[in-house]
Amino acid sequence: MMKADTMLKEKISGFIDEIRSINGVEGCALVSKDGIMIGKYFTKEISDKWFAAMSASVLASAESAASIINIRPPIQVVIHAKEGKIMITDAGERLLITTILNPTMDESIIAHDVNQIAARIEGEL
Repeated sequence: MMKADTMLKEKISGFIDEIRSINGVEGCALVSKDGIMIGKYFTKEISDKWFAAMSASVLASAESAASIINIRPPIQVVIHAKEGKIMITDAGERLLITTILNPTMDESIIAHDVNQIAARIEGEL
């Protein structure tokens, strides 16, 4: 059992390293859809518990809004603020990726890279 746990932790750590290495990503988290922090990289202290819960809540709310107007659930939600952007990306049935973006970067380029990693996470975790 220990070996499986170690392998899972290494996989999660590898995905976090990949996401944080994308140009324009200032922080990132892998979060369960029920709001539990699975892995993270942030340059400043944050409340992991609240950040994970709010990330899951934002994606779930966007999915509900889409359902109300009869469109497919979003694969990504982006929050624009003066100091930065938060991108929340669906990564399968159980997980999501939240990234903190540099506000000057082109989010579409970052989204492309994050979506590719999300597809791999969906298949592997």
